[in-house]
Amino acid sequence: MPYTPDLVHELNTLIRFDLETSQHGIKVHKTADPEVIAATQRLHAKGLLTLVDGGYLTGLGRDAAEHAQAVLTILTSSTSPAAAAQKDFA
Repeated sequence: MPYTPDLVHELNTLIRFDLETSQHGIKVHKTADPEVIAATQRLHAKGLLTLVDGGYLTGLGRDAAEHAQAVLTILTSSTSPAAAAQKDFA
């Protein structure tokens, strides 16, 4: 199943969390883009956020945010290990 626009908005919300500390949450204001508000509400409904307008990551939310941030790092690095391995097959 490919990433849908809704999932991309959820991933973009998850990467906004500072994983260095559990003391920083986020607050999505009512003036935010509707896609961001909806993504935050869906993440709360899925049990990843403590509040419907953001709050803090739950345990599951922290796991998801760690993975989302790791994927972003891998995909945006200039040379990933997989890319280097693919050169051997070219």
